[in-house]
Amino acid sequence: MLFIKCDELKPGMRLARPIYSKKGALLYDRAHVLKDMQSIENIKNFGLIGVFILEPAEPVPPMTQDDIEFERFQTVMYHEIMDEMEHIVKTHKQEHFPNICAQIIKSYGNLNKKITFQQALRSTEDYIYKHSLNVGILSAMICHSLGVSLSDQNEAVMAGVIHDIGKLTLNAELQSKLNCSQEELSVIDAHEVAGYPIIDDAFSFLPNVRRACNQSRKILYDYWRNNIVDTSKALISAKVLVVAGVFDKETAVRVDDAPISEVLVIRKMMQRSDVFDHKVVKALVDSLNILFPGVSVELNTGEKALVIRTNEADFLRPTVLSFKDNTIIDLSNRGAYGNLEIVDIMKTMDNRYIMDTSKMKALGFSVDEPEYV
Repeated sequence: MLFIKCDELKPGMRLARPIYSKKGALLYDRAHVLKDMQSIENIKNFGLIGVFILEPAEPVPPMTQDDIEFERFQTVMYHEIMDEMEHIVKTHKQEHFPNICAQIIKSYGNLNKKITFQQALRSTEDYIYKHSLNVGILSAMICHSLGVSLSDQNEAVMAGVIHDIGKLTLNAELQSKLNCSQEELSVIDAHEVAGYPIIDDAFSFLPNVRRACNQSRKILYDYWRNNIVDTSKALISAKVLVVAGVFDKETAVRVDDAPISEVLVIRKMMQRSDVFDHKVVKALVDSLNILFPGVSVELNTGEKALVIRTNEADFLRPTVLSFKDNTIIDLSNRGAYGNLEIVDIMKTMDNRYIMDTSKMKALGFSVDEPEYV
């Protein structure tokens, strides 16, 4: 699978992922062949920077119905959030914001199952809007897992979606830059603070939205600058925003930078409980499919292995099948494998996996069978 910029598309190429309109209507399905220049011009007119293309002999990648719906939902909500944030910047008033957050909570704030969190490719121009959407979705799921009140969940989602509105006036490259200098951090922080009067005006009836944004900003500002971090008085919505914001930022798929794996990001969070509340991090882990059957991993010995059974008690220590000698390793058995651990995930370009569940069942393992479309 290759990412091809729109200007480099050619007739005969096959789409690897579906393309939706702003309203969520399917425009081009997976495996659609770009037959002529008109199809390519249509894609350019959708405002996309590029699309994922299948290589000549590559089969269509597996997607479940949940994967497809998540991608459609992201497309629709991205455009709604972009339009609403531009409206708020101009008028300091919200128009559709409560409805946007209600849609996020309805779709992803009441799930009783984990989801595979698919990251859409981002450019410098659309980074803030896609980041805001994903932080809102993650906040909704974390709050549901924590069992907080609906009002707290609503405030957390609102803060997640609106927290970066001040950064829209930043240089486009700084909006999405992952590793910043101390000087750049100060510039970014100043723009974020400059957006708070807008949040105050638009959310005057919900002061905790602004408080959550400010508290999370202060926590992360001290964290990035290696200062002492104090979260003792932070709202639960601020703690959720810290975890959701950093997770999305570091795992985001950028045009000009490779993402950090979910395992590395969560492991880093677990090592800094003074910054990332351990209950909130656990709620994030409990909401997402990360180390599930079919995922290829690298062990600290350098060996490669395949996850064949999850470990709900400690997701970092599942049961794996070694590629080296086909031995089954139960990492939850610390007596036998205490020094062995997963250091990272081996990923395909679009982060999707598929495995033969029938073989796993024949070996006596109980595994979920996703319904691929």
